[in-house]
Amino acid sequence: MRHGIQRARPAIRAWMTAALVVAAPWAGAQDYPTRPVRVIVPFAAGGPADVYARFVAGRLQEALGQGFVVDNRPGAGSVIGTDAAAKSPADGYTLLLMSNAHTVNESLIPNKPYQLMRDFTPVAAINYSDLVLVTRSGLPVDDLGQLIAMAKSRPGALSYASSGPGTPYHMAGELFKAMAGVSILHIPYRGSAGARTDVLGGQVDMMFDAVPTMSEHVRAGKVKAMATTGLARSAVMPDVPTVDQAGVPKYEATIWLGLMAPKGTPPAIVERLNAEVVKIASNPDVIRAWKAQGATPMTMNVADFTRYMNDDIAKWARVVKISGAKADQ
Repeated sequence: MRHGIQRARPAIRAWMTAALVVAAPWAGAQDYPTRPVRVIVPFAAGGPADVYARFVAGRLQEALGQGFVVDNRPGAGSVIGTDAAAKSPADGYTLLLMSNAHTVNESLIPNKPYQLMRDFTPVAAINYSDLVLVTRSGLPVDDLGQLIAMAKSRPGALSYASSGPGTPYHMAGELFKAMAGVSILHIPYRGSAGARTDVLGGQVDMMFDAVPTMSEHVRAGKVKAMATTGLARSAVMPDVPTVDQAGVPKYEATIWLGLMAPKGTPPAIVERLNAEVVKIASNPDVIRAWKAQGATPMTMNVADFTRYMNDDIAKWARVVKISGAKADQ
């Protein structure tokens, strides 16, 4: 009998070792995080990506008991900060706040130092917002039809600001130009705050901006709202028609946000972060607050968010091809 037990011991040890290997990541996820987590935001402070990054970081800090620190690294249409995140350790202590600027850049900037789906793991979607096309208050137009007529009568004379090549603001403008058949000069900025400031100040004629950020300036009369970019009117700006309703059929452009982590981040940590973000976005108080701002929560598991991102990359590749958009425009 003793010999049978002795012969069985190596098999028992092997089974226990395998069980520990399987269980170790889950144990690590239960303990995670044990130190502050950095959330790289590759956009300037003050824009919607920064605002919602700080909101989600604050809620994750409350839920997980460690600091979630926002690190703004703007520039090059999100490439600078994203490259820094791609080169960070894949240990769950660096996250990337990303937007559809990233899915656009996969086709708009093919020679980046990283590839999104190769070098990152999708973690969680956060929310999406419609954009609003606004003009400087002194531009002599009152609706989208008049704006299009002016642009057609003066090709290249009007200008629109964006937060940089490949960002949702840029691509909304390029899609509008292609679908409305107009020529408007693109003026890229390092971030949305600078673009917004120059439209408010009258230095640039127009801008596509996120509804949560620009709606207060519309209400204050600092800019004029021409149209919003969803297929349905914005609950925040119900008196403003959509671009589709105002004369450019089937036009649609939004800005959406999500979290990613460097490729190789332990799956158990990715799943735990996803579950926490889904809890945040499903909270009734959060839903009401975001709705009042013009943002709609997005709740997806990791697999669904991965599929969503791949579909969005393909969608914007078609738009880049149709519009002829370039990274240096």
